[in-house]
Amino acid sequence: MKLTKLLGLASLVFALPLFAQQPTLTVYTYDSFANEWGAAKPLAERFEQRCQCKVQFVPFEDGITMFNRLRLEGKKSKADLMLGIDQFLVPEAEKSGLFIEHNQPLDPLNLPQKWQSKTFYPYDFSEYAFIYDQTKLANPPKSLQELVEWQDLRVIYQDPRTSTVGRGLLLWVNQIYGEQAQRAWQTLAKHTVTVGKGWSETYGAFLKGEADLVLSYTTSPLYHQWYEKENKYTAAPFSEGHIAQIEVAGILATSNQPDLARQFLRFLIESESQKIIATKNIMKPVIQGEIDQALSQMPDFKPLNAPQVEQATIKKWLAEWQQAVSK
Repeated sequence: MKLTKLLGLASLVFALPLFAQQPTLTVYTYDSFANEWGAAKPLAERFEQRCQCKVQFVPFEDGITMFNRLRLEGKKSKADLMLGIDQFLVPEAEKSGLFIEHNQPLDPLNLPQKWQSKTFYPYDFSEYAFIYDQTKLANPPKSLQELVEWQDLRVIYQDPRTSTVGRGLLLWVNQIYGEQAQRAWQTLAKHTVTVGKGWSETYGAFLKGEADLVLSYTTSPLYHQWYEKENKYTAAPFSEGHIAQIEVAGILATSNQPDLARQFLRFLIESESQKIIATKNIMKPVIQGEIDQALSQMPDFKPLNAPQVEQATIKKWLAEWQQAVSK
């Protein structure tokens, strides 16, 4: 018995250096991806089984907040990967010089638009939409203009300065209204319940009954169908069309684990990983193939292409939005 214990202790001592040598992949992401119901934990567990490493997710309120933190950290950042900005922030992120090329194949990708970035790699997408409860709102708006004009509708959306979802609405409104966008914001402000910093906060307020509609994604009702067996929540189709958000990941130039980070990017578009992301992050997969029957049976939403906009234009739009909602 003593010999057995000694042998066991010896094997543990020899194993300790092996554990100590395991690299850690640090991934900055947003809170709904990293919370206890999100995709981060099952993805980390699955990747750790093959990489002999540790995956550490560091959550932030939203993608823009996360990106701003990385800009502040600069060369001192401990992050290896940033996961959770979208295609509309890609030009600004590429100009920051904080990221290196992903070196990943583009052929497997199946997206609403052709992907060309050599720096950021997609892992999911969905269209922006306003979600409502069919049992409480019998006559939902059929267009973005109706949503803006109907003063008896209580609306919640996200701050475009801190939230990628809110930034999507900024693009959406300016795409539809053009030079009349500021007037639209002023009209919408009159029946906006709150503008939250991030998606989790605002969607939670909507579920508590604080608003008739909340800005989210066309895929959001799937969460309630999958996990609550509830079909009362739905996305309102708008006649002008819906802008799609493509979420992406990028490797930090300061990463000590660039090869491991690239391995993780390849892992993210594997079929099993895409299923985890689709069913936990409630978004659409970026590869072809059957991921979940409910996804393939979703109704079609009219697409609306949003062109890439220069940062100066975004700043101008943000200033107009802020001025409109502060009145």
